[in-house]
Parts: sequence; C-alpha cells; structure tokens
Amino acid sequence: MNLVRKLLLLTIFLTVSSCSENQSDRNATTEDSGPDKIFVGGNIYTFDWPAPNGDGIPDKEAPFVSGKWQPDAEAVAVKDGIVIAVGKAEELMLSKSDKTEVVDLAGATMIPGLHDSHVHIAELGQILSQINLIDVETPEEVVKKLKQYVEENEVEEGDWIVGQGWDEGAWANNYPPKSLLDKAFPANPVYLKSLHGFAVWANSAAMTEVGLDSNSPVPIGGEVIKTEDGELSGIFLNRATGMILDNVPSPSKEQFKSWIQLGMQQMLKDGYVAIHQAGAETKHVDAFMTLKEEGNLPIRTYTMLSARDKALANDWIAKGTLIDSQGWLDIRSVKAYYDGALGSRGARLLDDYSDKPGHRGVSGEGYGFDKELVKSLMQQGFQVGIHAIGDAGNRETLNFLEKVLLDNPATRTLRHRIEHAQVLHPNDLERLANLKLIASMEPAHAVEDKKWAEQRLGPQRIKGAYAWRSLKMAGTAMTLNSDLPGSDHSIFYGLHSAVTRKDKSFQPKAGWYAKESLTVEEAVRGFTSDSAYSAFREKQSGKIANNYWADFTIIDINIMEVGENAPEQLLEGKVIMTVIDGNIVYRAY
Repeated sequence: MNLVRKLLLLTIFLTVSSCSENQSDRNATTEDSGPDKIFVGGNIYTFDWPAPNGDGIPDKEAPFVSGKWQPDAEAVAVKDGIVIAVGKAEELMLSKSDKTEVVDLAGATMIPGLHDSHVHIAELGQILSQINLIDVETPEEVVKKLKQYVEENEVEEGDWIVGQGWDEGAWANNYPPKSLLDKAFPANPVYLKSLHGFAVWANSAAMTEVGLDSNSPVPIGGEVIKTEDGELSGIFLNRATGMILDNVPSPSKEQFKSWIQLGMQQMLKDGYVAIHQAGAETKHVDAFMTLKEEGNLPIRTYTMLSARDKALANDWIAKGTLIDSQGWLDIRSVKAYYDGALGSRGARLLDDYSDKPGHRGVSGEGYGFDKELVKSLMQQGFQVGIHAIGDAGNRETLNFLEKVLLDNPATRTLRHRIEHAQVLHPNDLERLANLKLIASMEPAHAVEDKKWAEQRLGPQRIKGAYAWRSLKMAGTAMTLNSDLPGSDHSIFYGLHSAVTRKDKSFQPKAGWYAKESLTVEEAVRGFTSDSAYSAFREKQSGKIANNYWADFTIIDINIMEVGENAPEQLLEGKVIMTVIDGNIVYRAY
C-alpha cells in the first residue's frame, strides 16, 4: 500500500476512533475500510472558523479575502454518519476504498445542514394536505379557493372545511364577515385559521356546531369581534381562537402523524436537517415518539413542550428531560406564551397602539402565562422559550426570567430563549445579553410585517422592532428561523430577508430600516451553528468538522459570494441535496 495512503487511512481511523462514546458503536473496524462517502467537486464552506463580533465583520481567520468569500475545503469524508476528514480533494481521495461512494457536487455549494429553530410542523403538513390560504389577498379570493377545493375533493354536506394562511395583520382594519362564508357554505362548518394562528374566521354553521353564541364566555386574553347588533361576526382573536379550535373534531392519531411526516418530508426537500417544534402538545409528543420507535423519524427533532398543555408539562416535570445521543428526538425545552401578536393587536405595548388609542394588548396571566409552571420546568432543567412580541411583553418576560435566574442560579446555564423578541424598548436591548438569553427571531417577519407594523407602533417605537443588528451589537446570542407555516421557510427567502430587509418584490429599494440587517455570514450561521447552539448541539452540528454529524445542505448557488455581492440573487437559489447522518435523504436530480 502506498505510504501516503497508509498514513491518511491511519489518520482517518484514529479520528473515527476518537469520536464521543455515543458514537463508539459506529466506528470503523478495519484500516482499509475507507470512508462511506467522499463529497468532492464543489464549493465547501465549513463554518469551522470563529464567528464575527456584533459588528458583523468576519473574523481574521474567516476565509474572507479582499471582500470576497472563498471556500475553505475541497472535500469531506464521511464514515458511519460522522465527518472523519475535511480538506484537499487529492488527499482525501487517496483514502477511498472499493466500497466508498464518491459524491460529485458538480460545482454546487455545501454548507452545514440547515436548522429551522421555530416550526409548527404538523400545521405545515396540514396545509400541504388541505387548503392553503397563504398569499391569498382578499376574502373573496378565499371563498373562491374554498369552492374549488370543495368541488375537487367532493366534500359532502355537513363536512368540515378547514383552511389556514389568511393574513391577520393585513386584514386587521377590515376583518371579513361570516356572511361571505355563510352564503357560500350554508350547510358546511368552516373555520379558517390565520397565517400566524392568532385569529380564526368561522361561519355560522361552525359556531353552531361547537355551541357558540353571543353570550358565550370569552377566555382571558381573547377577543371576539361582534356585529353592531351584538351578534358574533365570525372573527376570534388571540386566545379566543380556542373557542373554535378546541371544539372542532380532532384528527385521528394516524392522520395527525401523517401531517407531521408530510411536513418533515417537505423540510428535507428544502434542505433542513433539524427542526425545533415550538409548542408540542401531547399529540405531538406521542407522534414524535412513535415515529422514532418505528424508525420513521426522518429529521432531527428538538421538542419544545407546550406550557399550555399543563398535564403534559407536569408529566415531564416528573420525568425530567430526554436527551437522545444521536439528536433524533430531544425533549429538553418548553414553549410558553407571554403576549399575543402585533398584527392582531394582541402584543402587549408599554403605550397605546398608534392606530388604536386606549388599547395596549394583553400579556402575562391575562394571556394564560403560568409563572409557577414555567418556573418549575426551569428548575427541573428545561430550557424555556417564551413568546414575547410587544415592548411591554418583552420587558415583563425579561423581568420574570431575571427573577427566576436570580433565585435559582442553576437555571442560568439553560440557554433560555425569547421567541420573536420583536419589539424592544431601547432600555431593554442589552438585557438579553446580560442575562445570557437567546433571541429567537424570524427574518421574514420584518419584511412581511412592514406593511402595517409602523402603523401599530409609530415612527419611534418601530426603531426597536426586528432589531437584529442592535441586538448583535449588544452581544446577544441569536438563532434565526421561519415560524412556519406562518412564513415561507425557504432558506433563500430567509437569507434574503435578513441581508437586504426587502420583500420578494425587492421593496423598499433601500431596505426597510436597513441598518438592522445582517451579513450573509451571520444569516447562514443563524440557521446553522447558532441554531445548533440554541439546542445544545454545537459540538455535534452547525459546522463541517471532524467528529461532527455528517449533516449537510447542498445548494446550486455560491451562497456566500452571492450574499455578499449580489444578495438580490439569493431568491434564485435551489436546494439540490440534503444529507443527514451521512445519508442522502433528498436529491433534486
């Protein structure tokens, strides 16, 4: 055997043998077995260099020379789901055996596998299998789409018609009446969940079916819109959405599991190797665990229990966290809601809404936030991710966490998260970093909400909204995500939103409050290494390096070069391959 090949094989063998104890049963057993796969022939960005400081300027060790990004590897060798070598193509090819599969990237770009750190995966699957109302602009168009669905699917009289995706923020000043749905579907109960889930539009048949009338009690933190004569209009906001949603027929376990599988398969096609389920109820946890036991969980799943499912939360307080050595199913986090959404005016503000004097939204116990339950979960070792949108909602959330961390110092290491951290008072910007909290934010929300956000907040408060750069400069850790299905989860849309602060029509031309934009490196890290950190997986995922999981996303554009020099072209990108655990789980062609 050639001496160089012997030495390289020995190096790779020693690398495999030095993997963590959790990987010991997967190590190579013979010197000549070689890698399972070698990926070669593309632009490989490992992200195995220090992250930039808050100003976004690349670290001196970054492969960034004279304003241009350069791939920092030519090939990656994989064995038993683990990266065993990264480097020069010529050298790594010497290690291949007759059984090694050489994967030619054909000039494509490889980056660490993508994570979406805030998803509602069953809802994605449900939308894909039912009625998708995303980007439908008017109520009349909604009715037209529903009629088309009814005809194509032979929906019978009395069957429920369910859809999701109408924009509660864009329609907030003129919510549609139930009469539109009543006229089109007098004999079918209809409920349509909004884009972000903070509003429901229902018809009379649906309200009758679940036993609602004008005298029905409205839950704390909810709002029911009524007509001038005091009748139900069909619009339910914030926590009042449960008046409909909690009473409609539940899907069977198999149907619900199929939605999750459909959503997960879509995520694989879109380049994602890991998801964080934001708010898992009992039915989610049961489905995840069943899929894992069956060997059918296709994507690494980080589960954030729903604090609203109190029986589930108390059950896990008794059991403690679940940490899977391979990261296929971790249950070590909890999602709680502190206030509502800005679009439906449920977010809690310090001062009145600029477009609704006398109204400041709802928060805390008024929105169903159970302080004692969340504190107990934190004390039992669970990370908490608290949904906070308004400046008052965020301030009160920070006050709550600060008190718990002070009284229970052991909880300080749990990397607690503020989900959205959407509007912050200037006095609170540095508090997240000081408390070592993670800002979990959605680039797409900024470019989608810009149509109405300043109307809600006014010209001064808007400066503290979607304030990514300000938070970075304050030293705040950040993870980026989509909050799907409320926003398009395409990585190219997410990166374009983060880097340009423009919508898909490239508006506004200068970017919306563009000084808060991120660099392409920061944006990619937000969906890779930063998200891995937020799930305690920074030693196994988020970069391409020896002993890391072989999870990669391969795309057809040089994402770093395009993002740096022609970011408007990011929207043209396509995912061509997704690799998890060393296996190609999706290939476009």
